[in-house]
Amino acid sequence: YERLLRRAKSEDLSEVSGIGCLYQCGTDKLGRPVIVFIGKWFKFTEINLDKALLYLIYLLDPLVRGDYVILYFHTITDTINHPSLAWIRQVYDVLEYKYKKNLKAFYIVHPTLWTKIMTWWFTTFMAPQIKHKVHSVPGVEYLYDIIDPDQLEIPAYITEHDMTINGIRYYKPGSAAS
Repeated sequence: YERLLRRAKSEDLSEVSGIGCLYQCGTDKLGRPVIVFIGKWFKFTEINLDKALLYLIYLLDPLVRGDYVILYFHTITDTINHPSLAWIRQVYDVLEYKYKKNLKAFYIVHPTLWTKIMTWWFTTFMAPQIKHKVHSVPGVEYLYDIIDPDQLEIPAYITEHDMTINGIRYYKPGSAAS
């Protein structure tokens, strides 16, 4: 891990960072950093996976010293965006214990049946210690219980898709209908 961290700090990772599929966006209601992963923009078959891992380490290493949350948007993804379970397992194995321990929640927004099956498989057989941290949510507004909308920076296509499938204001967190 230390060797990868040194490489992450010294190599040019602009080809991966420029994609915009992984970034920090604000904090949740408990003050924890929120990491966003946009599945549609992660072209698994076209990206340099070594550099993708290095960028993940570069971005997360300073944040995982404390608690953090990940939001994965599976909105309008295709098979080109689905990494192999072998690669996901490799990443999981490379990351130090602090990544797993300090991850407080992993939200999958707009999951498909494929995502649910793969998540179940991974958290049951490959990483059972994080199973209770993984949550599937059908829409963006379900996240508002944990993160204020003004802290959430996501591409417009996600919000547009969300309104198309769920309608406008379909969920009112923490309040009764008026």
